[in-house]
Amino acid sequence: MARSSLVTVLKGSALVVGIVGLALFAVPGADAAKPVVPPPVTDAALTSSSGEQTIVFSGGCFWGVQAVFQHVKGVISARSGYSGGERRTAEYEVVSTGRTGHAESVKVVFDPSQVTYGQLLHVFFSVAHDPTELNRQGPDEGSQYRSVVFYTNDEQQRITAAYIAQLESARVFKHRIVTEVVPLKAFYEAEAYHQDYATRHPESSYIQYNDLPKVDHLKKEFPQLWTGK
Repeated sequence: MARSSLVTVLKGSALVVGIVGLALFAVPGADAAKPVVPPPVTDAALTSSSGEQTIVFSGGCFWGVQAVFQHVKGVISARSGYSGGERRTAEYEVVSTGRTGHAESVKVVFDPSQVTYGQLLHVFFSVAHDPTELNRQGPDEGSQYRSVVFYTNDEQQRITAAYIAQLESARVFKHRIVTEVVPLKAFYEAEAYHQDYATRHPESSYIQYNDLPKVDHLKKEFPQLWTGK
C-alpha cells in the first residue's frame, strides 16, 4: 500500500503510525549499488551577482526531495507542493488519488551565483530520487510520485534535455530514464504539516528508511555543496 493511502485515513498524530508500518516494505533496489552519476557536461555558469531562480522538481514523496535540497549550498528555499494539475485539486487527499495530474513537487529557489542549475540537476538525478522508476518511487506508487522537471526558462529546458541525453548515452542507469521535462504552469504549496516534515519527524521509520539516507548521501558525495546544517 502506498504511503498516501495510509495518510488519507490516518491524520495528525496517527500519521507517523501509518508511516512506521511502511518501513517494513522492501524498497526496490535498496540494497543494490548506486550508479556513479557524472555531472552535466552542459551547464550554466555561475553568475557574477546574486539573484534568484526557480525550478520545481518531482521525484516521489516530497518530504525526501525537500530534505535533500534544504541542505544544498545556494538554495534559498525548498517548499513542498503540487504541480501538473489544477488549483481546485491541489490538496493532499485529492492528489493522493492519482487522478489529478498533480505530482508531489518541491519548489527550489536558488542563488545562481552560489550554485549552478546543472549542479542542482546532478543532485536531483543522483541523490534525490531514482529517475528510472515510472509512476512510483520506492514504496510509494501512483502518478503523483512520477519523476518530473518543471522548468521555468529555456536554459533550464536545454540543460535538462542535454543531461538526460548524456546519461542515457553513457548508460549510467540500468533502466531507461522516465523523467518528464515540461514547463511549469503553476506550483501550489502543500499543507503546513507537510513542510519540513523530515526535519520535524526524524524519528519516523519512513523518514529514517527512505529519506535520511538521501541526506547522508548528499553529505558524503557532494561535500562542496553541503551546507553543514
